[in-house]
Amino acid sequence: MEMTVGEVAKRAGVKVSTLHFYEQKGLIYSWRNQGNQRRYHRSILRRIAVIKAAQIVGLSLEEIADSLSVLPKHHAPTREQWTQMASKWQAMLEHRIAQLNALQNNLGNCIGCGCLSLEDCALYNPQDIRAKDGADKTRLLQPEEWTQKI
Repeated sequence: MEMTVGEVAKRAGVKVSTLHFYEQKGLIYSWRNQGNQRRYHRSILRRIAVIKAAQIVGLSLEEIADSLSVLPKHHAPTREQWTQMASKWQAMLEHRIAQLNALQNNLGNCIGCGCLSLEDCALYNPQDIRAKDGADKTRLLQPEEWTQKI
């Protein structure tokens, strides 16, 4: 069953402009009818629900697009395909949770530090790892470094 862009927007609870944006980013797909109007397969509603849920848990549109790129474009994926995608997301989310826990556990040191003591900051310079870069180097750790260094 095919749906118009307005029908999809209404049923999915998003704006038409959001659908256009998702399509531009390769998250969803449509085709054009003879009147050059966008049409979507009914299964697009599941894709949009997954996109919205993934955004709620903090996944970027790039991460979502990467995962959805292996799924069928114009029909609903199988349960196994959804499960494989969810497993990948689970690993990503567990990694982020570990990073946030590391930040949370060391944030208290920042309140006392105020980054006035950069050679001793648990987030900026744990275990004085910046020393190898020279004393004049200033660089905040990237999130992926938090769990590696702390």
